[in-house]
Amino acid sequence: MPYIGFARSPYGPAKTYELIMDELRKRGFRVGFSKHHWMGDAPFGLVIVETERGAIAIRWNIGDEFTLRLEEVNDDDWDDFVEDTLEYLSGD
Repeated sequence: MPYIGFARSPYGPAKTYELIMDELRKRGFRVGFSKHHWMGDAPFGLVIVETERGAIAIRWNIGDEFTLRLEEVNDDDWDDFVEDTLEYLSGD
């Protein structure tokens, strides 16, 4: 089953992406592919990761410290989460 996640980070997009990827590896996920979406002036983004345990979509925003929470969801909820986040990022 896929996962959705919510992260907070005091850092910008590049450092936040690195922290998310490191944390997933610490939690036992083997990453096969990943991509990162964000807008230059928005304090949030979306990281999409393909792993041997399923797809992961993590929405991150600016916060006081780095945290990451994951939830296992069904395919429809994962698709809705990704679609809604990408629409918000694109301004549609």
